[in-house]
Amino acid sequence: MAITSGRNFWCLCSSILLVIAASAAKAETKLFESVQLTPAGEYTFGIEGPAADLDGNLFVVNFGKPGTIGRLPAGGAASQPFATLPEGSVGNAIRLDRNGTMFIADYKKHNIFAIAKGGTEPAVWFHSDEMSQPNDITIARDGTVYASDPNWKGREGHIWRIGKGADGSVQGQVMAAPRAMGTTNGIDLSPDGRTLYVGESSGGQVWSYTIRGNQLIDAKLVKAFQPDTIDGLRTDVAGRLYVARILKGTIALLKPNGAVEREIVLKGKEPTNLAFGGSDGKTVFVTQRQGGFIEFFRTDQQGREHCLQRGRC
Repeated sequence: MAITSGRNFWCLCSSILLVIAASAAKAETKLFESVQLTPAGEYTFGIEGPAADLDGNLFVVNFGKPGTIGRLPAGGAASQPFATLPEGSVGNAIRLDRNGTMFIADYKKHNIFAIAKGGTEPAVWFHSDEMSQPNDITIARDGTVYASDPNWKGREGHIWRIGKGADGSVQGQVMAAPRAMGTTNGIDLSPDGRTLYVGESSGGQVWSYTIRGNQLIDAKLVKAFQPDTIDGLRTDVAGRLYVARILKGTIALLKPNGAVEREIVLKGKEPTNLAFGGSDGKTVFVTQRQGGFIEFFRTDQQGREHCLQRGRC
């Protein structure tokens, strides 16, 4: 009798644990519900530029003080020091190419740094005194880097196209555009690499352009928000856009035609940027200026940048 009761009790406990585990798993995978991940105050007011590698590490600029890069390990809930930029340089964006090379936009000293996969030492990959910043960057399949370059005081901006020339040297130039741009900020490519999306913070607008060599053509207004309410943006493999609504505290999920599919409510009210990561590329990490922390939510499509690193986009 005692043995039978013990077995029944063990079975009951096991069933309860399975139910709890299943419920927890369901809660963890509920889509579009954001959760704070790291402690407040880990990063400065300049928290920005998140990017995740295929090992699940998330890299974010300005960890503890300006000019640094923090690393949040896969499955971790607290960041660690990763790298320090040269004196006077401050990062604003990070991206990784198909080879795992990390590129960092230094808006103070007009550089784009590169850190080789497995390394921690930044080296100048491109520099131009003609740049106002750069601010945000995105990388094409062939390794070409597109950089937004806003002039905040003038409320205007440009896009730079940067890549290796025939002689192997890195060359960059301002892309010709069919219209005068506002303060160019968030930037990303469509999954096929033919369309460049650019957010203009001053006007609160997101524009799309067809890329033709060093020219941007076929300018189209994708979506107009209130002025000064958008920051970074990313695309997923379905071609949708995720736009950080700074001051509103949401991520706007847009269809390629600009229709708002949903607004994802965040824990903090000042999201600066976002990145796709996780084992399947469907975890969206958001950097929060308010509080200096990282939060995340799950989505139903992997990000273009994760697909790019996998060699599939």
